Amino acid sequence: MAAIATQAAQVFLEQVPDYEPAAVRAAVFRLLEQAPPPIRRGDRVLIKPNFLAPASPRRAITTHPQVVRAAAEWALARGGSVLVADSPGTGSFERLLREGGYAAALAGLPLAIRPFRDTARVDIGPPFGAIAVAREALEADVVLNLPKLKSHCMMLLTLGVKNLFGCIVGLAKPEWHLRCGIDRASFARLLVGVCDAVGPAVTLLDGILALEGDGPGKGGTPRPVGMLAASASAPALDAAVCRLLGLRPEELPTHAAAAERGLLPAAIVLEGPRPQVAGFRLPVLAPLTFGPRRLEHLLRMHLVQRPALKPGVSCAGCGECARACPAAAIAPARGRLDFDYRRCIRCYCCVEMCPHGLLRTAETRPGRWLRRLAALRDRIGRRPGRR
Repeated sequence: MAAIATQAAQVFLEQVPDYEPAAVRAAVFRLLEQAPPPIRRGDRVLIKPNFLAPASPRRAITTHPQVVRAAAEWALARGGSVLVADSPGTGSFERLLREGGYAAALAGLPLAIRPFRDTARVDIGPPFGAIAVAREALEADVVLNLPKLKSHCMMLLTLGVKNLFGCIVGLAKPEWHLRCGIDRASFARLLVGVCDAVGPAVTLLDGILALEGDGPGKGGTPRPVGMLAASASAPALDAAVCRLLGLRPEELPTHAAAAERGLLPAAIVLEGPRPQVAGFRLPVLAPLTFGPRRLEHLLRMHLVQRPALKPGVSCAGCGECARACPAAAIAPARGRLDFDYRRCIRCYCCVEMCPHGLLRTAETRPGRWLRRLAALRDRIGRRPGRR
């Protein structure tokens, strides 16, 4: 049975239609006053946004610069020594600051902004033990976690818990994808372990302009939601956002992993206006394995969901997907990509990191039939009177 934390958690909501600076600042200040991190004068405050890759704020793949600025102003006003940092998945940090609007938005504020550099080892529990995490995250007095509301091809959504995977520095990210392999539950446990080790004081979600479809990178589609949300509990915020999107929290892989560690509150109380969100498009989390182990490679070739080029497009030939692939399963060719689906671990780093948004997740036709049959079987099994 899942362990449940004993205390209730509050999730505070604000409706914000756009990124007009004064409105964002006022909403962020209200949220942080309701779920206040304990900042004392001189405290080292880490602001951890989602800095996935260089992109315009209009693409909705990174935390908006006005949200980052407002959180920084709030921390600075309380005497904090502020560092804004992350470990981007691709592209130079300087380009990210320029294209993402952060250099302009944060100009004039007395803070530091840079990528994570150093690591320290921390025990995140079994089966991982001691792993290397950004030293700045572990040694900060207060961590403000600023995720972006985005769909995610592997983990359904990237919210508060998933955002802290950015505290794994540089090439260690694909190494962990490879170590967890095709075990989505194992990767969820890793994410929750990192979140628990970093221990954010507050998670403040940017959902004003969200990303749906084949997220979390440029393959996704921006979708206005008009919401900011904050909570002292990242798992509670994630569960609340799932419900606002019409999902059961149990559909989010990190939810079960948080329950295993006793990080879910006994109750979640939503405070503030709830946005009306209908038809938010999410990727299908198809099974990553089928059938007996001795037939695994054959079945993965023909039944398991896979990365692929979008219909009617040609590969740009930049090679970013091949560099991001932890399993070395991609060979760029002229106008196309050759995937080795026997080696592919379905982490979808290639979909996430493609700077042109040309990749998607694709189900094979037999795999789609099997998934639908399994879903039908499960619905029949849950009918009243059946055991």
